[in-house]
Amino acid sequence: MNIGIRLHDTAPGTLAQRARAALAAGSACTQLALQKTLGAAYAQPAACTPGLAATVRRALGPLDVAVLGCYLNLGSADEAAFAAMAAQYEAHLRLSRLLGGCVVGTETGSPYAGAPEAEVHGEAALERLIRRLRVLAATAEKLGTLLAIEPVYTHILCDAQRTRRVLDAVASPNVRVILDPVNLLHPGNLGRRQAVLDEAVALLGRDTTVLHVKDYVRDGDTLRAVAAGQGEMDYGPLFAALLPQKPEMHILLENTTPQNAGDALARVRALVMRATPQPDPFGLPEG
Repeated sequence: MNIGIRLHDTAPGTLAQRARAALAAGSACTQLALQKTLGAAYAQPAACTPGLAATVRRALGPLDVAVLGCYLNLGSADEAAFAAMAAQYEAHLRLSRLLGGCVVGTETGSPYAGAPEAEVHGEAALERLIRRLRVLAATAEKLGTLLAIEPVYTHILCDAQRTRRVLDAVASPNVRVILDPVNLLHPGNLGRRQAVLDEAVALLGRDTTVLHVKDYVRDGDTLRAVAAGQGEMDYGPLFAALLPQKPEMHILLENTTPQNAGDALARVRALVMRATPQPDPFGLPEG
């Protein structure tokens, strides 16, 4: 199964040490954020060379990179900053191909820090995002790589309907979705949680390339993210609806710690097996 944890959720260490920790916990794949695991210099466009890709692949050993993170704020109202941002995305898209074809993952942010929800979820922010994604989609198409956007309730792409609008407007086969179900939830829609998740599968399932899996607990009037199995989330229906259509899709756990990663991976693996009980046609060892 293509299930794993993010490298920056392992204990601090070298890239090879982090990879060994992820493998020991039961990971078969990972999400790599260069800045968080190697340092800011390695995430700059000039650093994204074939040599860096080769060194990273040696350090990771058998661990596949499912997502190369480039979580810059695509929704920023600072138009002057977008040129440098686009160059960084282009470098990550080139590097992703050298790393074996992983997607470059991103969220969509907000116009500025502290922006009111009405502005974040407004039409002007959405149109700005669509213009920028068209630029990045053209780059991804030219390079033959994939950019995956991740909707988050507090960001411009706040729900499945707005994400579907953006996908249709950009109209690129190289723009895909990282679906994190918990990111679509907030205290105001928990009462219809299953309807929110059903809508996400219906509208975004065909474009979903990677699943992010975590849990949540209620913390006053907010939701606090925790490792899978430590909160209220029920992944059974979503896995049953989505995974039979997408065998071997990458599933990445978030918000794990070195202490609970192995248990969280085992829990999610059992849920995946329940949702996809067909025999394994590949015959590969786990991990």
